[in-house]
Amino acid sequence: MTAHTTPAGPAAGPRAARRRLIRELLLVAGFFTVYKAGRLLSTDRTGEAFRNADRIRDAERFLHLPGEGAVQRLLLHGDALVTTANTYYAAVHFPATALFLIWLYVRRPAHYLWTRRVLAVLTGVALVLHLAYPLAPPRMIPATGLIDTGQVYGPTVYRAAPDADTLANQFAAMPSLHFGWALMLAIGVIAATRRGGKAGKAGVGGVGGGKRSRLRMLWLLHPLVTLVVIVGTANHYWLDAIVAAALLGIALLVVPRPRATERNGAATATVTGPRTEIGAGAGTDADGGDEGAVPGLPRRKDTTETVGAGK
Repeated sequence: MTAHTTPAGPAAGPRAARRRLIRELLLVAGFFTVYKAGRLLSTDRTGEAFRNADRIRDAERFLHLPGEGAVQRLLLHGDALVTTANTYYAAVHFPATALFLIWLYVRRPAHYLWTRRVLAVLTGVALVLHLAYPLAPPRMIPATGLIDTGQVYGPTVYRAAPDADTLANQFAAMPSLHFGWALMLAIGVIAATRRGGKAGKAGVGGVGGGKRSRLRMLWLLHPLVTLVVIVGTANHYWLDAIVAAALLGIALLVVPRPRATERNGAATATVTGPRTEIGAGAGTDADGGDEGAVPGLPRRKDTTETVGAGK
């Protein structure tokens, strides 16, 4: 770990915070642009995508995985249910991830850097697989007996003809980033709100710490609902989600997790790993995190923050 401790003063004030914010926005926007452009490179590999779909269906039968049709039949019990599922698929994926990253950046800077790096590793590997292994989703395979719920009930983010879709690569089904990002969102929130003290310690507003700790596990409902949605709308196979979860597990092993430490009575957030940069918070909340910490804000003279030499 390359890091040093420097006193926080006016030099680390609003101007430095603005520079960090602009840099983060450019990094995220640049990575997203490269990802979207890269996905479109395999849009003309239709024949290969359908052959791979046959292989995935054979693999699922070999593994005795349940058919995707069982989930879709549940959604088709009512128009409102399937429309809600389509809306969740179309409207929750990016906004939820963006809001999650913004919250981490403002309230949990160390966890923000950790999460951003994990998502970058996951998405980068996924892009390579999308290019190397184009895969037609089950809604395109007549043999599955599934319908394209987005086209039939709406709303949809895809055009009916994949070749005419210039905004999305409809053959980028393996792995499912819808599921991978949703799972990381849940893991990230749970990790960022992990209690630093004993389970019985009172939480904010007098709420018991143990109860609050249990409630944060409800964030796992997001990837669970996402899994039902991506399979039930016939946009993904079970194996798409399984591979995404496996890749996320590898990314979590590769990217070091943040640790909360106490130095001289002041909370200092550090990240183990090479050349780490974070903005320290104004203090710690009942969860052990740097509650209300905006990177780079001025602090008292007796307070220190750990700042890495780079990214």
